[in-house]
Amino acid sequence: MDLYNTLPWNILLLLIVIAIWETVWKAIGLWKSAKHNQLAWFVVLVIFNTAGILPLIYLAFFQKKAKKEMTVTLVKPVVKKKVAKKKTTKKK
Repeated sequence: MDLYNTLPWNILLLLIVIAIWETVWKAIGLWKSAKHNQLAWFVVLVIFNTAGILPLIYLAFFQKKAKKEMTVTLVKPVVKKKVAKKKTTKKK
């Protein structure tokens, strides 16, 4: 007996939508947890399939918040040295 022939089309469509939903949120959660070096969350998100609920919880409450970075570039000031010009006298 073929499983796809026995399921109504609306339930099959619902399963496809849930699978896509899970994949998108899992990918975002895995990317963020890897980016922030949160190994425990990465492993949990890889192992458990929760229809996107666990990745949403992670993204909403447990990911590290990005700090607003203020970049200061330390540049050594360039000081032009004045070179004394040699006075040249024209010999006549």
